[in-house]
Amino acid sequence: MKNPAIQNDFSYYRRTISRNRINNMHLDSESEVNNEMANRMSLFYAEATPMLKTLSDATTKFVSENKTLPIENTTDCLSTMASVCKVMLETPEYKSRFTNDETLLFCMRVMVGVIILYDHVHPVGAFAKTSKIDMKGCIKVLKEQPPNNVEGLLNALRYTTRHLNDESASKQIRTMLQVQ
Repeated sequence: MKNPAIQNDFSYYRRTISRNRINNMHLDSESEVNNEMANRMSLFYAEATPMLKTLSDATTKFVSENKTLPIENTTDCLSTMASVCKVMLETPEYKSRFTNDETLLFCMRVMVGVIILYDHVHPVGAFAKTSKIDMKGCIKVLKEQPPNNVEGLLNALRYTTRHLNDESASKQIRTMLQVQ
């Protein structure tokens, strides 16, 4: 989401390679991406959050292919991970252990990532009142961080989740996520 120009850059690369082939200007074939791989890369980068989309698809596929495994096992694991990250970010004694800001940012990214995965896998999503994720607490923790660190994460919650605008979603959570 933070680097939307990558799709344009890759398209430019593909056009340049194609033009060079037409003009018989062969580059080192080892550094050239073959057509099939280039097509797959284009589809990957076409997503707003390509890695999160891949993880979401893989998790959804895992849940649908393993019918004998209760979906609660997966969603409980994801909600526990979100809760652990939230506690690490909001509790002063844990937070003070992190000497590097990158560690805090990593915890925030993991928390948002597992919330989005939960929302994609769980039938009613992460924003419902029955959700096992404390969404109000997670959003509050994010909003307490420096804005330049969390705006992309809040946008990920706003725009890459499935159930935020559902009837079952808490109106208070929707209000907390509104752009101001």
